[in-house]
Amino acid sequence: MREGSEQKARRYYDDFSDSYERGRGYGYHQMIDDLEVQVTTPYARGAHVLELGCGTGLILARIAEIAEQAVGIDLSEGMAQRARERGLDVRIGSVCDLPFEDDQFDLTYSFKVLAHIPDIEAAVREAARVTRPGGHLLLEFYNPWSLRYLAKRVAGPQPISDEQTEADIFTRWDSPLAIPKLLPPDVELVDYHGVRVLTPFAAVHRIPWVGPGLRRAELLAGHSPLRYLGGFLIAVLRKA
Repeated sequence: MREGSEQKARRYYDDFSDSYERGRGYGYHQMIDDLEVQVTTPYARGAHVLELGCGTGLILARIAEIAEQAVGIDLSEGMAQRARERGLDVRIGSVCDLPFEDDQFDLTYSFKVLAHIPDIEAAVREAARVTRPGGHLLLEFYNPWSLRYLAKRVAGPQPISDEQTEADIFTRWDSPLAIPKLLPPDVELVDYHGVRVLTPFAAVHRIPWVGPGLRRAELLAGHSPLRYLGGFLIAVLRKA
């Protein structure tokens, strides 16, 4: 079953790789990347780092500038090829069966990936396995307690190419109460960071007099009590 779902996901992301970076260097998408990098930076500086589902390497390239070693893995050859063109060390493989030794990395992180893994418990176990004791994991989940969830329900699946939409990929939503139940026994939850807490829909960041102010508000909200309402919820975890 896993092999079939991974083959479908590989085709989806190979197709998506041609258009993935359109519009990602500004506005809403740039804000999301910046917030994720901001959360990751303190744990990645001078560390041996692994990104699960690195895509075209937009985040990994920035983290590689401060890490001792930065490695990425992705299921899609199309995505990985674009990351390699950035000079990044990227392997092809499944996040449910990582081709790395136990306790190899100081930090393992993943953004916008686990929500598309049917066997999410296996992916989290593998992430923990390759992280050294005392090391950290930053794992991002899609949060149903969010404006993003409501916007997705209203808008419906959006196209990612001429042939596919977001409905063609498995997607799950896990609340702050559900996430601890997905963790293996040797991993403890330290905190949450919220990303996209206040943004009702992405296009609002195109409005000149709204976008910059909302970006500043998002920077503050992600660390505030409102963080539990982030559309993207980053669990900060420590391996015992």
